[in-house]
Amino acid sequence: MSGTRKYELRQRAEQQAETRRRIVEATVELHCTVGPAATQISEIARRAGVQRVTVYNHFPDEAELFAACSAHWRALHPAPEPTAWLELADPGQRLRSGLCELYSWYRETESMLANVLRDVELLPALRSVVDQGLGAYLNTVRRTVGEPITAGSRGRRRSRIDAALHVATAFHCWRQLAPLGDADAAELAAGLVELAANLQPASGPARP
Repeated sequence: MSGTRKYELRQRAEQQAETRRRIVEATVELHCTVGPAATQISEIARRAGVQRVTVYNHFPDEAELFAACSAHWRALHPAPEPTAWLELADPGQRLRSGLCELYSWYRETESMLANVLRDVELLPALRSVVDQGLGAYLNTVRRTVGEPITAGSRGRRRSRIDAALHVATAFHCWRQLAPLGDADAAELAAGLVELAANLQPASGPARP
């Protein structure tokens, strides 16, 4: 292959990558402002400076576009790294530190997360992206902050702790607690988890 041909191919690849980047950035902006469900391909194309067919050429289906946008957005807004909390041996300290950092990230990314979680029930293609992205991340968060608390727990006690951890790490739980500030919100949510871990079953008739 001649040097000229190699240059032309490289230039074409760079142009394609630039077009793809503009499409992804335009889509991310729309997801953050109007939400995925209200995002129109025609508006993506207008903002990216391309034709509708160009958007479809780069992203033949919604799933591919959502996945690319998710990867781009997460690179710009990295979530707290749960492995850093493993250095905190005290269960309460690890729980509060993890929740406080998570809540701070929720505050930073509120507009996008609110739109995505609102629209995820309307867009099946978005569900798998959310499950593999935010869903998988929150599973890691819950395992990391909850491991010292759940260790050795079984039966109903373990179920209570798991349920409390799901509530404490949920975005919509944070939105309700957000006016308190992230530190106070984390303290309150951590108290729920600790209550679930220590609460004794009420006396009375045996439950099935």
